[in-house]
Amino acid sequence: MNHADGRNLLTTAQAASRLGVKPETVYAYVSRGLLTSTRLPGVRGSVFDVDEVESLAGRDSARRTDIGAVERIRTQTTLIENGHLYYRGRDAVELSSLPFESVAHFVWTGELLDDVRFSADSTVVQRCRAALGSIAPDCRSIDRIRIVVDVASTYRPLRFDIGSTSVVQEAGHLLATVAAALGDASLELSVAESIWDSLKTGASDPRGLVPLQAALVLMADHGLAASTLGVRVAASTRANLYSVVAAGLGCIDGPLHGSAADPVYRFLSTAIDDPVDALATQLRSGERVPGFGHVIYTDRDPRAEEILRLLRDPAHGADPAVVAAADTIIEEVSSRFDTFPNSDFALASFTLAYGLRADTPEMLFALARIVGWAAHALEEYDEAPLRFRVPGIYTGTRPETY
Repeated sequence: MNHADGRNLLTTAQAASRLGVKPETVYAYVSRGLLTSTRLPGVRGSVFDVDEVESLAGRDSARRTDIGAVERIRTQTTLIENGHLYYRGRDAVELSSLPFESVAHFVWTGELLDDVRFSADSTVVQRCRAALGSIAPDCRSIDRIRIVVDVASTYRPLRFDIGSTSVVQEAGHLLATVAAALGDASLELSVAESIWDSLKTGASDPRGLVPLQAALVLMADHGLAASTLGVRVAASTRANLYSVVAAGLGCIDGPLHGSAADPVYRFLSTAIDDPVDALATQLRSGERVPGFGHVIYTDRDPRAEEILRLLRDPAHGADPAVVAAADTIIEEVSSRFDTFPNSDFALASFTLAYGLRADTPEMLFALARIVGWAAHALEEYDEAPLRFRVPGIYTGTRPETY
């Protein structure tokens, strides 16, 4: 958070996390004169100047955490606190009712505008579509996105300008280009409309555009996940935005990150007709029920809650059989294992509820996360370059043994 005088401030929990101590120890540092606490109107508890915390973190008197970490990453993009997700201090669930372009611009600049539009060059889009026409027809959406990013970059000679104005413009152009290239709709459509057009089938209810739009906003960033850390490292070498996004796409291309919703989709596909029987089969196999719990959230995933809420609203045309099956699974699993559905569960439910491609969750995740990656690249470009150097511990044969 920012103080009126321009200082960056940390909450008690954030200061404790940075110092690797308990919150009680932070207040002990205050009593010993090592830290100065401040009270702000409307903020629960004390806050601390980030530079003062960083200074203390470098002393022997403060215990360091995460052995092997050589840098702490400051960010003003995303805060996850008390079961809520915030973009630049605004609740992401509240923002999810706004146009995706407006939220993206807000995440990048801090300005929340009503009439943001991203444009794509028709020639570049056609070249990208042509490139996609030469690849395997059944390839994954993540492969198609990666190709579009690479092809589009070759048509942007000024992509090496990493100034904030240029990066914001390029990020908007890239989002519009990827969204348009994945389908064959008019370039006049919004990003969400283009994505929906590329995903929908003849049976898909057009009202599904509403939860799709919300999902794009809610998946735009989630702090320093593995792919975002990869983006930060790439940006620290002063790689251009397209290369930075390529780094992020490489990091999410795995079963534990970008495609984590795949097993949820497969499980839910078997549960529509008889969710209790499908759940019993899953438990009997000894496998966990996919799509529940989270490493960060403790009792709710706000992204999942909002997407599922929209699916339950009859006004949005989701398949009621899918929604009912998903709710039965949620009720049974949550009551038995004291857990909660996560965003993977919600995205898989959305995909099935509108009869979309099986890899829709991965596609939405990758495209939406370009917003967050661009924001973190903008922040990293303002940091010292090449600041990430993790010390390796050699465990091989020592030279003196030969």
